[in-house]
Formats: sequence, structure tokens, C-alpha cells
Amino acid sequence: MKQVTKGQWGGYDTYILHSRELEVTLLPRLGNNVISLWDRKESREILRRPEESELSYYLQKPYHFGMPLLIPPGRIGRGQFQFDGISYQFEPNSPGGSHIHGLHRTQAWCVSDIEEDEEGCAVTTEFNTVDDPRWMEQLPAPLKLEMTFRLQDARLKQTLRVTHLGDRQIPFGIGYHTWFLIDGEPGRWKLQLPVENVYELNDELLTSGNLLPLNGLEALKQGFGLEGANLDTVLRIGDQQPAEAVLTRDDGYGLRYTADKEFFRHWVIYTKGTADQFLCIEPYTWLPDAPNLDKEASFTGLITLKPGQTLEISSNLEVIYPEL
Repeated sequence: MKQVTKGQWGGYDTYILHSRELEVTLLPRLGNNVISLWDRKESREILRRPEESELSYYLQKPYHFGMPLLIPPGRIGRGQFQFDGISYQFEPNSPGGSHIHGLHRTQAWCVSDIEEDEEGCAVTTEFNTVDDPRWMEQLPAPLKLEMTFRLQDARLKQTLRVTHLGDRQIPFGIGYHTWFLIDGEPGRWKLQLPVENVYELNDELLTSGNLLPLNGLEALKQGFGLEGANLDTVLRIGDQQPAEAVLTRDDGYGLRYTADKEFFRHWVIYTKGTADQFLCIEPYTWLPDAPNLDKEASFTGLITLKPGQTLEISSNLEVIYPEL
């Protein structure tokens, strides 16, 4: 069962990674998104999977499904910022006139490698930003992006490798807008998330840079019940805390979502209204609107990507099964 097969979704090729526990469906030619994570043991879908009939909506808002990659994540006020003496203008694409969720949308990635071995299987894909004129208009820096998806038993590891091929340093940030299903039963689920503060947001949902106490979200440290929760909240990881979110059902079934603590310093938790069908758990390397905040990079998480530099950033998703 540790193999990769091909399929189709909406007329586009998919690559399906198989283990005894999971089937992971990757859609490289439309944004390189994991659009499905099927739990074979539980016979349930873990992620918000787009139906083929929703293709037109997916093309418009691909970050509403699966585990989409955001470069950069969150909002940027009016899409404008300055960095290292250069002015940047990203497309205003939100109702408030800000830019949201970055330049990476439905670009076509190419599959460069497939591995199958006794331990698991993997697919590696790549994309060069110079192949997207609209990207280069907004962030004129040639980047090579490579992503390896490795499935081993009940664990999926995503490793993003970014190489800066240009001649000027740029600001860089990534995030994942991961849509977990809670099956219309929010009362059965709890979220444990080691964090120390909430970030203050203004009327345009931009971060001010001010830190607020957790107050009612203090329960996140032990297990926050999702019944009645209505969240679109940006949270700060403490210096001594892991970048780890654990979503647990009342029967012991759950999901452990971890990210590279060297880079990921913030979480966004989003329920899309009062929690019912979905819970988005979103690890971010940089704080929304990071380039416009008068704060040190150690606070905002803004990465300065230098010419010739390569970054490797990983995240992991593991299914937890009840003990028999």
C-alpha cells in the first residue's frame, strides 16, 4: 500500500499517496494543494475537500479547501509596504482593500520525483516564480519552490524548499490555511494549542503589533471546547512552547499538527462563523502585515531572504487513533 498512483479531479491530474492508514490526494497543476486526506481506518475525510462541481469556486478561492500554501500569509494593509528601500504593491483583493493570503494561488507545479520504499512514499514538486508574470509584477524576485510530500503510516510531512535566485534581498513569509473537518459536531472536539497571547486586530483585521491576554482562550493550553466558538484569531507562540496543535475528539481520535519552531511563531484559528463543519488551524511564519509593523523580525517572524539563500521549512500532520 506504500505507493503513489495517479487520478483525476476536474480534468486535472492528481497524485495519490497511499499507506495502510491514509490516502493523500495532491493537485499539482492547480496550486500544489493537498485537496483530500482520507482516513482509511476511520472511513472519514479529514480535510475540506472541493467537489469537482466546485471547480470554478476553487479557481477563484483555492485557499478555501485542503491545505493550501500561503506566500505570504494573512493580510497586508492596502497591499503596500516598503522593504530595504524598495516599494512593493500587492493586489488589493479583500473587501477592505487589503491584500490577503499571498501570491501563490493556482499556479501549475511540475512533479519532479516520486519515491516508494519500505517505509512510505513521497512526491516532490517544483515551481519557478518567473513562470508567473503576475507574481513577478508584485514580487520581482526569482524564486525556485520545491515541495516534498512524504507519507509514512499515519503521518504526512510537508517540506518546502525555497531558493532565492535573484540579486536583492526580499521579505519572505509562508503559512498554511488548513481546513479540518469537525463533521457538524463541534461539541465533540477540543483544541489544545500552547500559546501565550492574542494579537490585537484593528477594524480592518490587521495586526497592530500589540499583545493582549488570552482571557477566555486560556483553555487552549489544556483543551478548548469548540461548541459555540466563533474565532478569527491570531495567536502568539511563547518562546518555550512548541509549534504544535492537537485537535481531539471525545473518543480519543485526533490530529497532531506540528510546524518547524525555528520559523513558525504564530497561529491563526478560524471557524468560519460559529464552529460547525470546519476548523482552520493555520501556522504562520510571519505575522499578518509584518512588513508594515514597527517591530523587530524576532517579533513579527519576517524572514529576510538573501540572494542565493535556500530555506527548508517543514510541517507534519499525524493522525492519533484511540487506544483499544
